[in-house]
Amino acid sequence: MDKYECPCGYVYDPAEGDYENGIEPGTAFADLPDDWVCPKCGAEKENFYKV
Repeated sequence: MDKYECPCGYVYDPAEGDYENGIEPGTAFADLPDDWVCPKCGAEKENFYKV
């Protein structure tokens, strides 16, 4: 699965998920809830780019 990076530098890694926001490991970026935001700066999903 692909990793996605926020302009602030946070990288969403599907292998790790986002534990603090209830996102289980193995969750693809495309499968994140529409209201999920960067846990570091609050940017919306549309601001992320594939790395």
